[in-house]
Amino acid sequence: MAGRLLTCIVPCFEGERYLARALESIVAQTHRPLEIIVVDDGSTDGSSKVVEGFGDRVRYHRQENRGPAAACNTGLGLATGDLVAFLEQDDLWIPDKAARQLRELEADPGLGFCVGLIQNFWIPELAHDAERYRDLPVMQPVPGYVVQTLMARRQVFEQVGLFDESLPLAFASDWFLRAAEAGVSGRLLPEVLTRRRLHQRNYSRVHRAESREQFLFVVKAALDRRRAREGST
Repeated sequence: MAGRLLTCIVPCFEGERYLARALESIVAQTHRPLEIIVVDDGSTDGSSKVVEGFGDRVRYHRQENRGPAAACNTGLGLATGDLVAFLEQDDLWIPDKAARQLRELEADPGLGFCVGLIQNFWIPELAHDAERYRDLPVMQPVPGYVVQTLMARRQVFEQVGLFDESLPLAFASDWFLRAAEAGVSGRLLPEVLTRRRLHQRNYSRVHRAESREQFLFVVKAALDRRRAREGST
């Protein structure tokens, strides 16, 4: 798939502090060509100025605040590549993430998407937390069934559907479950492709209780769909 256009979608809300580093990690990818789209979900900080600093390397689209799932869906609507990937404003791709996943998709035409491992890292101001959790699972690479590691053929979203905008904290889990139900072939690569920055304002950290509730709702909904399918056979 060398030479195939990859669209990289970056949902953004109040992302001024870390957005430049996230975009730099996309610009630094070894694969070309890249289409980078930042969807600003109603930021009131200097996020737009950060994007301006990248010139014509990054497209910018602003919308009223509707949540991260809606921002990802908007990016999909703007994408012109037939391959899509995502990165949250706080996080970083390793330099050959795109090339590694593209090779996997090229080698297997039946593969709809692939993900990789994701590893957390702490901002310097939270060094005490990094030391506290140093030997716990939170500091180890884990399977990245999250948008930050996802690369997919764009047509897969026609088969599975878009992200559920009513689930701003669990839309990725819901999408991966629906992809499995739709029979889409996915693959987990056994290597770290994305680094997730942990800081005081992580969306899932601020809304921790709600995140758990939404995840349980997603699991229950998937089980209900499974029972309905089994009951109809």
